[in-house]
Amino acid sequence: MTATLSAAHDLPAAGEERRGPARLDALEISAWFGSTQVLDTVSLSMPPATVTALIGPSGCGKSTFLRILNRMHESIAGAQLAGEVHLNGVDIYTPGYRVTHARKRIGMVFQKPNPFPAMSIADNVTAGLGLTGRKISRSDKASLVEDCLARAGLWAEVKDRLDRPGSALSGGQQQRLCIARALAIGPEVLLMDEPCSALDPTSTRRVEETIHDLREEVTIVIVTHNMQQAARVSQQTAFFLAEANTPGGIVESGPTTQIFGNPSDPRTADYVNGRFG
Repeated sequence: MTATLSAAHDLPAAGEERRGPARLDALEISAWFGSTQVLDTVSLSMPPATVTALIGPSGCGKSTFLRILNRMHESIAGAQLAGEVHLNGVDIYTPGYRVTHARKRIGMVFQKPNPFPAMSIADNVTAGLGLTGRKISRSDKASLVEDCLARAGLWAEVKDRLDRPGSALSGGQQQRLCIARALAIGPEVLLMDEPCSALDPTSTRRVEETIHDLREEVTIVIVTHNMQQAARVSQQTAFFLAEANTPGGIVESGPTTQIFGNPSDPRTADYVNGRFG
């Protein structure tokens, strides 16, 4: 059944505690923008403490699928959705599950770095706490800022200028600052929508190192058009495709080594070997 979604009906959240990297399961997800269907019955399990890469040509629904995983799809006028998204077995679209609770547990890093330009580096890290209703002391804030910047691989580079604007950092540093900001709210899953597409090779390498370092503490799902990057950072890969004006779907998914080394579908082999897309 298809239902138009709205964040306006945000009900009290279930009382759940964070328990480290979570399992995320998408069950028969279909999505529309108005009358245009963009995804058709997509199912994918994303194991805890694992990096899952979503690959495929532009326009096949990867970013839409990613936004569905933390309920951002419903913020778009005319967006519709069918299916379920389970976080550790609980459907985040069930009545009574708050949007803010879902986004606290499932964080997002976007394609273009988006630090708040009027805020300092330190304030950028803690900017999301107010949205989750969390209040901390000044000493706890300092510890949280250091911890999140260190986990994002940025602390050594900015520890002596935490009061400088986040917008004064380089593009790669800004992206790692956004990762630190996402980590500050304590997510169990971190979604990344082409986080390196606007970065130079050195900055890309540092973000990939950060992804590697974070994998044991947070489940990561990353959209990337860079096949080498998908092979480097992920343990699981899902290949999306939309053919002949049909909605996007998953052609196949599995261990990254299998998808790149011995795929079962010839369309997958053609794509990962650069014969189209």
